[in-house]
Amino acid sequence: MRPNLSAALNRSKTSLAKIRTWLIILFSGLLGFGGGVIGANLAGDNTNPADTASQIRVVSSESQLIAQIAKDTGQSVLSINVESQSQATDIFGFVSPQTEAFAGTGFVISEDGIIITNRHVVPAGTSSVSVTLADGTQYDNVQVLGRTTEGSSLDVAFLKISDLKSKKLVPVKLGDSAKVQVGDRVVAIGNALGQFQNTVTSGIISGYGRDVTAGDASGLAQENLTDLFQTDAAINEGNSGGPLVNINGEVIGINTAIAGGAQNIGFAIPINDIKGLIKTVLNKGKLEQPFLGVRYVSLTPDIAYELNLDVEQGAYIVPSRGGPSIVAGSPAEKAGLREKDIIVKIDGKTIDEKNSLTSILSQYSVGDTVELTVNRDGQTLTLKATLEAAPSS
Repeated sequence: MRPNLSAALNRSKTSLAKIRTWLIILFSGLLGFGGGVIGANLAGDNTNPADTASQIRVVSSESQLIAQIAKDTGQSVLSINVESQSQATDIFGFVSPQTEAFAGTGFVISEDGIIITNRHVVPAGTSSVSVTLADGTQYDNVQVLGRTTEGSSLDVAFLKISDLKSKKLVPVKLGDSAKVQVGDRVVAIGNALGQFQNTVTSGIISGYGRDVTAGDASGLAQENLTDLFQTDAAINEGNSGGPLVNINGEVIGINTAIAGGAQNIGFAIPINDIKGLIKTVLNKGKLEQPFLGVRYVSLTPDIAYELNLDVEQGAYIVPSRGGPSIVAGSPAEKAGLREKDIIVKIDGKTIDEKNSLTSILSQYSVGDTVELTVNRDGQTLTLKATLEAAPSS
């Protein structure tokens, strides 16, 4: 409460010096009170001009970075339009041919027109493929060089523009997906919904080592995909086959699937998983997928506990149930692998949640010999296998 200064002067005789002292004390108190109110208001407003300016600079810098990534990588991204022939049976049992249209995304990996996309973008029975570059240039003479086998967990296909008509393409820069961490910023670029070319979205890596069962809209065609990145960067229909790019402008994944009924849960194949395939296609002009020939499950502590295993990481060759654990005549059989073996390393590379058996093998080419470190009944063995081309079915 503010003091009654005049009443105090009437009750006692006070020297001028004392009055001045009272006035100084009073004025100081008012300044303190006013300063406290102003300080409280500032604290409540939570506004600091210096901090606000700093935040604006950060947001502006990030926007500029994404814009630059979109510009640099976007020139290598193209939309893909596909026509596929199939047969339909009407209610009277008559079979008639029908043409289906698909749309997706791809990106350039060589100046001479080699493109990578998803296998499901160019399904079996594809009759024609055309692509449109970011600048609007269209090519109708596009060849399917090869697709990974239907049973493969790598949903990948390679295309080739037969005649570039003197145009020079700009390939993307490939990154190292093994260095990716949860929380890393990423950008997805793609032909959203098959009609919005080079749509750019951003987000983070939400997880890695994800295994999912993907299917088409009918729910009939399904495939098991493993060792995927999870991201919250928006991925829509038509984005399949497009690049997932890090802040350095390097492709670290191929967008391949979304989680239905969820918000911004998308999946991408780590680029390291297909570097062996890329190398083969660039060198030979055709796709040869390296093949070991085992049925396995990727171990985690929980799975190891359920199976009563002491080893918590690796590729566990499952016992025969509805199919052979070791494919007859395969590199795995020739190397001496058996069911219930646990492959823990390939050429010294540990198989874990970030590096599955498939992803490590995919870094090699057909004809390469690899050293397998195997746990068999608690004993460590070293075996050698020469990788062969995967069978067509």
